[in-house]
Amino acid sequence: MDGIGRREIDDDDEVIRRDTSEFDRGVSFFDAIYGFAVTLLIVNVDLPGPEAWQDLGSLAASGLGQQLTGVALSFVVICALWRVNVRMIKGLTGLDGPMVVGNLLATGLVILVPFTTDAISNPATADLDLPTALYALNIAGVSLAQAAVYQRGRAVGLERRSTSARENRRMLLAATATPVVFLASVPVAVTVGAGTAQLMWVSLVVLLPLTGGLANRARGT
Repeated sequence: MDGIGRREIDDDDEVIRRDTSEFDRGVSFFDAIYGFAVTLLIVNVDLPGPEAWQDLGSLAASGLGQQLTGVALSFVVICALWRVNVRMIKGLTGLDGPMVVGNLLATGLVILVPFTTDAISNPATADLDLPTALYALNIAGVSLAQAAVYQRGRAVGLERRSTSARENRRMLLAATATPVVFLASVPVAVTVGAGTAQLMWVSLVVLLPLTGGLANRARGT
């Protein structure tokens, strides 16, 4: 560990330690943002007019199903990102200043998810390339910020259990699977189309269990 890292760990003014009220308040604050973002998803759903409620065919044609699909997608995404944040915090003994800033950046981007979700699910904009590209950048940004927070904690010795270089490489592989897929979909959205780019996201259903399994085996869990 270098001298800078040691000084940061030894200085209680620089590190918010686990089992302190400040740490608990910080974690609660971050958790509340994820919960608030999930709640905001439904606010962007536009209620169809009375004529759309005459039968299921009319309701489907109103675009409500498309909007609710977007809500369901982002509900799963935000909950997954929250779970990653929980596991990340669980593996740390504390948070220093740069880690708090990184987590604030991640949660700040989470707040934007309802906005970008509305863009990809609103019938008026769903087929455009830009909304899909912005949504992908939004999710990738959250994932990268979370990964950076943990790597910072590892660099300054704030892991609850020290990981080897091999373990860390596999953990990074698991952590970067999501941002890599979403970032790769951006040029596809711009050049090929929004629908093709969104199909790329489905690959995470297979990639995440695979990379997560590699990371768990590296940790011996």
